Amino acid sequence: MKKVNLLFFLLLSTVIAFTSCTEEETPSFGNPTVQSQATASGLPGEEVDIAVLVSAPAGVSRVTVSINGGEETDLNVTAGEESANITHTFMVPEDAEEGSQHTMVYVVYDESGNASVNATTTLTIGEGPDTIEITNNIESDMTWETGKTYLLKGRISVTEGNTLSIEPGVVVKGAAGSGSNATALVIARGATIMAEGEPESPIIFTSVADEIEPGQIASPNLEPSINGLWGGLLILGKAHGSFGGNVTEVQIEGIPASDPNGLYGGEDDEDNSGVLKYVSIRHGGANIGEGNEINGLTLGCVGSGTVIENVEIIGNQDDGIEWFGGTVNVTNAVVWNAGDDAIDADQAWNGILDNFFVVSPGDKCFELDGPEGSYINGNYTLKNGTVIAGEAAGLVDNDENTNVDMSAVYFTNLTAGQTFDILPTVEASFYDLQATLPEGGVLANFFLGGSLEFASEVAAGENTVGADKEVFAGWSWTSEAGKL
Repeated sequence: MKKVNLLFFLLLSTVIAFTSCTEEETPSFGNPTVQSQATASGLPGEEVDIAVLVSAPAGVSRVTVSINGGEETDLNVTAGEESANITHTFMVPEDAEEGSQHTMVYVVYDESGNASVNATTTLTIGEGPDTIEITNNIESDMTWETGKTYLLKGRISVTEGNTLSIEPGVVVKGAAGSGSNATALVIARGATIMAEGEPESPIIFTSVADEIEPGQIASPNLEPSINGLWGGLLILGKAHGSFGGNVTEVQIEGIPASDPNGLYGGEDDEDNSGVLKYVSIRHGGANIGEGNEINGLTLGCVGSGTVIENVEIIGNQDDGIEWFGGTVNVTNAVVWNAGDDAIDADQAWNGILDNFFVVSPGDKCFELDGPEGSYINGNYTLKNGTVIAGEAAGLVDNDENTNVDMSAVYFTNLTAGQTFDILPTVEASFYDLQATLPEGGVLANFFLGGSLEFASEVAAGENTVGADKEVFAGWSWTSEAGKL
């Protein structure tokens, strides 16, 4: 009997030890989650695209939808992905009655067998009086009216010679899509955008998955870090750029080469592409191909006749604002949660960025490049900025021929490993830079080489340079969220 008990005890101990070891070695994953837009509308016989966002740290196994309490059916998703943006295309029945509703219930299952909490979309049969779908290029003058939402159903270009006017308070939403189907608004060379929001009524560009309505500032359902749900806003002009091979025009990144509306460049430095005032661009940066994402705001050889003031980029998968040549100035800008670089300059841009905030980019705070061809006409200017670095990979990335003048920029919320590159070999200038370091930080570890000569350490709150945050109050989500 004692032998049996001893054997039982040894076996039990082994099982306990094995179980304990297994539990320690098994990774712990969070539960899967799913979000879908709360409402949608469509006419009988019409296809309606519904945006569905899924996350599964253990890897997605399947995503299902049940309609009006029916059986679950599977949506297309790549097994094993940790997150995905899915478009559920629903065909409204031909005999659906005006005003009737269909209820879509979405569930995501992960590879550990866990299921998410349901997400529900209510689709109402009808026109949706305040939402207007934009399905074709804009080839005549058009006005988008206050109080309405405009849904981009694809890559929409305002073509040469035409003007798109957007009134204060308009919300523009991009349908889900990537690759050649990525949605974006392109202002082609020779076209004009007149997007003039107001401090109490900004114009908002966002995703169809965003439930925001005209009159709101913060999204009611999307976190400010969510990105890649649609493309972005691209403005293309006829000013000079410095391109490889010394050509005078090239195709903008983020737009397929087959689309002639993606060309930019020329010789008119005073070119006028219109006005952007009090504009917020959110949740964009869809990828059209390997390493070819769309920036939040892309400015391709935009001329100095264009006015850009009070703009905000939030949660873009690629860069926040990127200039490719041109001469346009930008005043009062904020970039929050860019997935790549916050501020990016290329191809001999020759304008001024004045009074700006950079908040928590995913890669560099600045990527500052020089000309790619022989053309150059002076330096571009970055001044009066505040950089709240957060978890950024780095502060400033220069190349050998970066042609920039940077002054009166304050760096704060720094962490170890973030650096301001050594200075370029051309006649760039840097002066009056200030930084508040983390406890125990050494200035020389952040500002490398000659850049240290122009930087000084200051205590938190004692900086004498930086941006004026008051101009962002009221209309900017970043300001309303307390991130400035």
